[in-house]
Amino acid sequence: MEALPCWRCGASLKDLSPPIERRDECPACRAQLYVCRFCEFYDPKVARQCREPVADEVKDKERANFCGYFKPNPNAYVPADAAAANKAKAELDALFGEGEASSASSNARDRLEDLFGRK
Repeated sequence: MEALPCWRCGASLKDLSPPIERRDECPACRAQLYVCRFCEFYDPKVARQCREPVADEVKDKERANFCGYFKPNPNAYVPADAAAANKAKAELDALFGEGEASSASSNARDRLEDLFGRK
């Protein structure tokens, strides 16, 4: 089998013998592999989230099923976008003044210690 990555964690599936069968699991995260989310026909933007027009509808896209049109998608794994998470955190910090709050509390503590002569 080509070095397919697991659709959930991205671990290599090179040790699995082809083809992927209904009971196969990722050795790293134990995710079921014969699932819609790992199929080339999976597309969340279309009706029933499947581009194969004659395939039966599968409700749970992350559970093993019996679809006869299943074909593993080597591009199914999408890593979490760390840049987007860092940007969102920076925006929240700016909104709630995370950096300013720590410097304000430091200044207040300095004034308090000056008041009581502890410096």
